[in-house]
Formats: sequence, C-alpha cells, structure tokens
Amino acid sequence: MNDDSVWKADRKHKVPTYDDIVRARRLLEGTVRKTPLQRSNTFSKLAGTNVFLKLECLQLTGSFKVRGALAKVGSLTEKQAGYGVIAASAGNHAQGVAYASARKNVPCTIVMPQNASPAKVAATRSYGAEVIQKGFNYDEAWEATQEIAKQEGKTIIHAFDDPDVIAGQGTIGLELLEDIADADRIYLPVGGGGLAAGVSIAIKAKKPDIKIIGVESRAFPAMKESMAKGSLQSVKAGYTIADGISVKSPGKLTYEIVSKHLDDIVLVDDSAIVKTMFLLMERAKLVVEPAGAASLAYLLSNGHPAGKNEKVVSLLSGGNVDMYLLGQVVAKGLMQMGRLVKIFILLPDKPGALKEVVDDIAELSVNIVEVEHDRLSANIPAGTAGVYLSLELENEKRSQKLLDYMKRKGIEFKVVS
Repeated sequence: MNDDSVWKADRKHKVPTYDDIVRARRLLEGTVRKTPLQRSNTFSKLAGTNVFLKLECLQLTGSFKVRGALAKVGSLTEKQAGYGVIAASAGNHAQGVAYASARKNVPCTIVMPQNASPAKVAATRSYGAEVIQKGFNYDEAWEATQEIAKQEGKTIIHAFDDPDVIAGQGTIGLELLEDIADADRIYLPVGGGGLAAGVSIAIKAKKPDIKIIGVESRAFPAMKESMAKGSLQSVKAGYTIADGISVKSPGKLTYEIVSKHLDDIVLVDDSAIVKTMFLLMERAKLVVEPAGAASLAYLLSNGHPAGKNEKVVSLLSGGNVDMYLLGQVVAKGLMQMGRLVKIFILLPDKPGALKEVVDDIAELSVNIVEVEHDRLSANIPAGTAGVYLSLELENEKRSQKLLDYMKRKGIEFKVVS
C-alpha cells in the first residue's frame, strides 16, 4: 500500500497535519489555480500598511471551496466513488463539489433549500450535479442530505468539518508560504472554520510567528464566542449579506484546530463590507462576494494596529455575488462615500417652484440622477408637493458643500439616504 493509500484509509476523525496538506496539494495539481498574490497601493494607503491581496476570488468556480471538494473527492476509495457523493449547500460549496465530482466522474447530488438563488442552482447543475431542493433553509437541507446519504450509501462532503476538506483549503497556506513567507499578518474570513483551520495549520507549521486573524460577521460571531468560552457555542440566527460566513455554530474539528492556531478573531459589519466591495470593484477591478471581502473590510474600517512597514495579507475568498445584490452594493457604496445623495424637498405646489431648486443645484455642477414628484401622498400637506432628488456628486466634500448651500438659500430639505 503506497503512502497516499494509507492516507485515504485513516482520515475519518484525524486532525490534518502539514504533511496532509502537502498530499492534498498533489491531488489538486493540474486542476486548481495557484491564485495571484498582489500588493495593492490603494488599499495599502487606506489601511496604513503594506496590503497584499490573495485573489482566491479568481479560483475555479469562483471560490476557494473547490480546493477542499477536490481533496475530498480525490481521497475516496473506488467503492465510495461508485456510490457517489452528496452535499448540502446553497452556494460556493455546492459548485465546488459539483465541479470536483465532474472532474473525477463521480456521481454527485447537491441538496439545496427551496428558496436558493435560481442562479446558484443553475450554476451547480451546469457542472453536472443532480440538484434536489428540500427545506426552506440550510438546516433542513442538511437533514435531507443525511437521510439520502444513509439510504443510498453516498459519501457526505461536509462544507467545513472534514479533515480532507480542511487539508484542501490548507493548500492556500502553502501558496502563501511560497509567495510571502515574510508576512507579518494574515486576515481571512471565518464561517464554519474550514478555511481558517487549513491555512493556519500550513502557516503555523513553518512560520509560527506569522499572526493569523479570523474575521467573522458581527451577526454570526460563533467561532469568536466559542474560543472565548472554551467550548463550542451556537449563536442566534442574525442577518448579514455575507451568507458565506453566516454560520450559527462552527465545526467540532475546525473549532479544535482554530482555537489552537488562530491568534485572534475580530468582527465586521455589513456597512464596512459593502464599502469594501464597492472599492474593490472601482479601484482594483475585482468582483468579490460579501464573505470574500470581510477580511479586507475589517482592515480598512479598523485600521492596522502595527507599523507601516508590516506585510499584511487579506484573503479574498470568493467572487460569487448575486447580480441584484451587486447593484445594491454599487448604490449603497456611492451613498456611503457621499457620492450619491437622495434628498426630500417640500415645495409650494405652483409652477416654477421645482425649476428654481433645480437651477440652484445646477449652479454647483451637480448631476441629477432621478427626480420623483409627489403631490398625492397622505403625508404631503395640501397646496404643497414633495420632491425626491437623487444627486450624483464627486465626493463627500462636494456633498456637504451642496447641503450647506441649500441651507443658506433657505431651501427646506431632508436627507433620505
């Protein structure tokens, strides 16, 4: 029995090692991309240190998840492969498992909630997987997955709490050691903990002095609370646009690894993520999903605690974002930066009243994007008209200049957003 066969035979509950990650990388050779690591002048200036972006958003299927999926599928015995694999997911893990199974000609079933994004369902099917939609959330889909696996003998590929999956995600750590072995800090997103577990094993084995900081959504601080209390904790379901890290409880295995290797876990909110996604699109020409932007969002919104000469890596873990959400991100990003302002003005309902205001705005070379004229709503007094104006501005200073100007002119207004 060769080395890899021994590895396959004894993986069920094993904590992955650095050597396991090296073996996983051999399984992935010729398939996954070694994603770029690039220094960003823009984000270095904004964060006050040397920021390097690990562009896993450019990975096959648009996410790091394909690494763990390929490692797991590659570790199956012939008998297991014959029965096929199954996974529960509404996003990146689904596409990663479907792609990995297609590469290895392994039958694949993905259980997705009934309210999963049609675009994500279509993307998963495009890789050849059978998609079954069960339940109205991940937990219900996960229950259905376990039942089907038991009935049909399929191997479950867990999204994070599996040693082979963790080893696959850890191959990112090997790439970082090759490209920036003198890094001072690495920021990465944390949901269930598979990515953080794998990368931290790889990094700490060779460079224990490199600080690794996990970033969770403020709405789902499950790993942070677990580490603080010294045992696995579950948090109440909140809301975040970063659905890739909206996990109520981390994995048992990932918690064991992360609590040993991570130096800290910090929290970030949605507003910081939205702004960062916008900046990534505008300044770096990168489309990054909310969970993928979380690590950089924390860095930009909180500043860097150490010196300007430090080398800091932000891992952008995925780029799969719903197009409707992307449109909202652009609009909200412009608003956060003071470049798009929506105001409400109450005017006398007479000819020329609106023109006077529009002329005043035009004097400042401000572009009017949209005008909504309302005379009939119950909250509009008789004899007046309410006007909503969406205004495009150059920057936040120009926005404030406009508002100050309107105050001086005696124009009664209210900023809506």
